[in-house]
Amino acid sequence: MIPRYSRPEMAAIWEPENRFRIWFEIEAHACDAQAELGIIPKSAAREIWKKGKWEIDRIDAIERETKHDVIAFLTNLAEHVGPAARFVHQGMTSSDVLDTCLAVQLKQASDLLLAGVDRLLAALETRAHEHKMTPTIGRSHGIHAEPVTFGLKLAGYYAEFARGRERLARARDEIATCAISGAVGTFANIDPRVEAHVARQLGLAIEPVSTQVIPRDRHAMFFATLGVIASSLERLAIEIRHLQRSEVREAEEFFSPGQKGSSAMPHKRNPVLSENITGLARLVRGMALPAMENVALWHERDISHSSVERVIGPDATIALDFALHRAAGMIEKLVVYPEMMQRNLDSLGGLVHSQRVLLALTQAGVSREDAYRIVQTNAMATWREGGSFLDRLLADPIVARHLKRAEVEAMFDLGYHFKQVDAIFRRVFPRSSARASKPAGARRGRRSR
Repeated sequence: MIPRYSRPEMAAIWEPENRFRIWFEIEAHACDAQAELGIIPKSAAREIWKKGKWEIDRIDAIERETKHDVIAFLTNLAEHVGPAARFVHQGMTSSDVLDTCLAVQLKQASDLLLAGVDRLLAALETRAHEHKMTPTIGRSHGIHAEPVTFGLKLAGYYAEFARGRERLARARDEIATCAISGAVGTFANIDPRVEAHVARQLGLAIEPVSTQVIPRDRHAMFFATLGVIASSLERLAIEIRHLQRSEVREAEEFFSPGQKGSSAMPHKRNPVLSENITGLARLVRGMALPAMENVALWHERDISHSSVERVIGPDATIALDFALHRAAGMIEKLVVYPEMMQRNLDSLGGLVHSQRVLLALTQAGVSREDAYRIVQTNAMATWREGGSFLDRLLADPIVARHLKRAEVEAMFDLGYHFKQVDAIFRRVFPRSSARASKPAGARRGRRSR
């Protein structure tokens, strides 16, 4: 991944130095286990830990000749360890090192991703409570539907990312798997107790049947989980992009002093953060399919998966990590305009209350078909000509025949739509749903026209 979209903490996981350090620890822990089993001298195991060193440039130079990265590493390691190096890699195969290392790296990456999700969850929770009762219009098909609160919108995203966090935690556990089973995975030349020891030392589980590689269904699920979280990020980003449109202007990304929106038009304030998140989400989601195609390897092993994972391992985790923290920062500083939300809510003259009138007419004895026709006739007139939906209903003789004036007026109470907000918040935020004040615009009794 290019530096522009990389956080140093995540990028460091995929640097050669970290990879070779993990390789060395796998080999050295395996030597410790074999020494305890009496397979190699204990003095050799101690010597390997003491003298174990490597140089990235030297490994690269050796690999240019050998065309094999693990052999290049072992050769360079032996140059430092000396005679005891003959006990390194006893009974092991390259995949034991490569697959176990990848498991460690993906586990490390998962920890950073979980921290990113946690930051985003905290931001969503804070802003949801802040705007728990801030009225805004709910839209279906992009068209005004019925009133909601901005806090409810954010609570929905919180619940989605909470599910994503649970999936990521499970994917982390599933991918954190060790395999030290030798050629074709039979343990013919290495004791299973060596694998168990290495797994314990690295905080990994044991792969039950590794063939010679760890089965790639684990990796497919991991990258698919990243793709789902990326899709959730894109949904959040698109919401912000829509709300920032000039015709809407209900919320917008923070525009810092000195920031420029356009090289040509000085007035522009563009949703660049959410657009960037949308693009990164496409990248991460696109890496899930190659991971699924990696599942079908030949027999006990081939390396068709290797080139794929060398790309998607770093790129998917780095891109998602960056996008998560960008999204968290966007929500933390999001500028919200309750006045514009109320203005848009009122812009159709009260049409957003049409369902209440429909239901009231049916409860007053009018058939649903006739009630729908009566309400829609008045609604379409308001849609085309403007004015007040309430006034049209009050002037309709059929409505007056079935409903009293006070009954019709009561149906335009904005607070009616928010009577279950507390109940929803208790579902989403059971430990903190008592927080957040109610803005004046959401008080019961306010009429939306």
